[in-house]
Amino acid sequence: MSTSSIPALGRTRHRAHHCRNFTPAQPTDSAASVRDFVSGAYTHAQAGDNIVDTAVKAGSFKTLVVALKAADLVDTLKGTGPFTVFAPTDEAFAKLPKGMLDSLLKPENKAQLVSILTYHVVDGKVMSKSLAGKTTKAKSLQGAEISIVAAKDVKVDKGKVTKADIEASNGVIHVIDTVLTPPASAKNPS
Repeated sequence: MSTSSIPALGRTRHRAHHCRNFTPAQPTDSAASVRDFVSGAYTHAQAGDNIVDTAVKAGSFKTLVVALKAADLVDTLKGTGPFTVFAPTDEAFAKLPKGMLDSLLKPENKAQLVSILTYHVVDGKVMSKSLAGKTTKAKSLQGAEISIVAAKDVKVDKGKVTKADIEASNGVIHVIDTVLTPPASAKNPS
């Protein structure tokens, strides 16, 4: 397993290229999954939409947006960036243990919520083409490294990428099916 930093994977600081919204049929096999991940054949944001606006308009990230608001991270992810966000869907949040989300959304648990959410974000715009066929690690904004394996299925830690390369004006979103949790030894942001 080789490790490298995101800059070595072709990180770019260019503005996102936008195209019309479209949602192709979902792949039914692993080879198609990797091929579609690499080709970026998934939904794109409308021109000018930042990561937060894109998530809101997608409709499948309502819980993520609520959590971003509770953590006071909306302005950060509406900022210049660029950012790469591994965005868990509402269904991913629903898989959390009963009561965990409610607990994380409480003001007294804001530091833990910030730690979890920033673990889903990498500095820079990392498109799927730069990850294809690689096993690597990327440093999250939270501080800990995220494991990325783009082989048979595309995995980000224990989560599976279900849609890739949803471009926004300040970065890119890759949809995942699991809420990632930083390693216990990782430092929380101050």
